[in-house]
Amino acid sequence: MKAKTFDKQFDEGKSILKYLDLDKATRPGQEQKRVNVDFPTWMIQQLDKEARRLGVPRQSLIKVWIAERLKQSAIH
Repeated sequence: MKAKTFDKQFDEGKSILKYLDLDKATRPGQEQKRVNVDFPTWMIQQLDKEARRLGVPRQSLIKVWIAERLKQSAIH
């Protein structure tokens, strides 16, 4: 299928899933890389307390907070 036909079907709201290989799909810029960070015990306790309050895992809370700070820094 040519790109023009593919784009037209998408723009018309028709399903294009049968033309995609979702096993190989990636989200650019969203690749994961593991890092290890050591935190003091008091900080872990505060993170866990806030994570419980929000009903999210500690790791999710840390990622969201860091992302917010990075976005804020990029603005200034």
